[in-house]
Amino acid sequence: MTEKIERFLKDFLSAWQVAKIYEVNHPLFSAAVDKAYSGLKKILAQKEDLVVGIFEDELASGEDIFFELSKKAIISITYLKNIGIERIVFHSPTTKDELTKLISFFTTPKDEVKDQPQEYLQHLGIKNIEVGKIKGTTSGPATKGTISPQEKAQLSHYHNCLRKLSQSMVNLVEDDAVDSFSLKFVSGNIMENLLGNYQMFSELIKTKSHDTLTFVHVLNVSILAIYFAHKLGFAKEDCLDIGIAALFHDIGKIYISRKIIQKPGKLDEAEFDAIKSHTVLGAEILLKHIDTLTILPVVVAFEHHLKYDLSGYPEVAFPRKLHIASLIVSICDEYDALTQRRSYKRDYPSELIYKIMTSEKGTKFEPQLLDKFFKFMGVWSQGTIVELEDKRIAIVREINEDDIFSPRIEVISNTTREFINLKETKSIKIKRSLNPLNEGKQYLGFL
Repeated sequence: MTEKIERFLKDFLSAWQVAKIYEVNHPLFSAAVDKAYSGLKKILAQKEDLVVGIFEDELASGEDIFFELSKKAIISITYLKNIGIERIVFHSPTTKDELTKLISFFTTPKDEVKDQPQEYLQHLGIKNIEVGKIKGTTSGPATKGTISPQEKAQLSHYHNCLRKLSQSMVNLVEDDAVDSFSLKFVSGNIMENLLGNYQMFSELIKTKSHDTLTFVHVLNVSILAIYFAHKLGFAKEDCLDIGIAALFHDIGKIYISRKIIQKPGKLDEAEFDAIKSHTVLGAEILLKHIDTLTILPVVVAFEHHLKYDLSGYPEVAFPRKLHIASLIVSICDEYDALTQRRSYKRDYPSELIYKIMTSEKGTKFEPQLLDKFFKFMGVWSQGTIVELEDKRIAIVREINEDDIFSPRIEVISNTTREFINLKETKSIKIKRSLNPLNEGKQYLGFL
């Protein structure tokens, strides 16, 4: 019975993942639900109820705790706990329609669900599935300075995406088949689990050591691109396509010597020519996989350094209008590159990044897109540690999109912490941001 329950849980979680990508009436989702329901029927044929609980961060049923499965399902487990579900009971006879509605509920945006989970399921007509908390359990806020279970889940998911991306790049270089469905999962999970709380994710990444691997950079760019496209109003499928294109925008760099990519000094002409070749090399690699990846990653790999005014590289024979995905990725690419510390450069403070990028508006970047990017991100993104002109230290808590220089802040250097909306208090201004890896390190506990 233990093996049957574990198999059902795997199939159930898989169907949930498919539902994040495809509509409920999509054949792939129907097939996934069929598989999960088949396993559930076999279990309920032998017992009246199947009770699945969450203890700490582990999935359990009866005396069985599924440790390995729980590691892979940490994002789903955290989601359930956040909406108040620590226990799911499947009563006999749960129907396939009820299982479908339950999975569909788990992909419904939170702001569309006004009732408690059990009440909402009852409104959907679900009679044989019961959800709720485990009696006697309590959960409180994370201690200041510690990482909450949700934050741990976000970072775990980030590194899982990184591993999948690494394998996909290896497959591309070795001309092996690329699992486009797996990539959809990566982008879909980014959208569901990182995009929904992008600012918290960015806060955590700021406090970590900065890896020099290209893999880390392209995953960061993909997350930014999905977030930006979403804020611009793109449909979910288009956001995922742009995210996948962003994942492979620098694939050509795999063929370039790491000594050149990580050289601390200025590149000579031959070395810079080698760097510039990554756009064409990347497009050539991706052309071999258009059947699974589509043509968009090819276009983005080729165009992301062309610049808005076409003064970049590679040289083109005639004027062309760059694809919107290329324009989006080029902004996100530059932003992440300036944000991250590398062996050949320091990481720049937020106000300098804004100054550098806006100085190239209309030449390197499409003007309206760049304005919208900083409208959504702010000059100082949420979670940035800043020094005010009156010497007090504060944390940026929320962006004012109609006044990007005046976010909502929380002053933390006083005995009494104070929340201030700088848009309404013009006498107080931000002087500069503090690097969380050195002078701002003592304030990380307030993030």
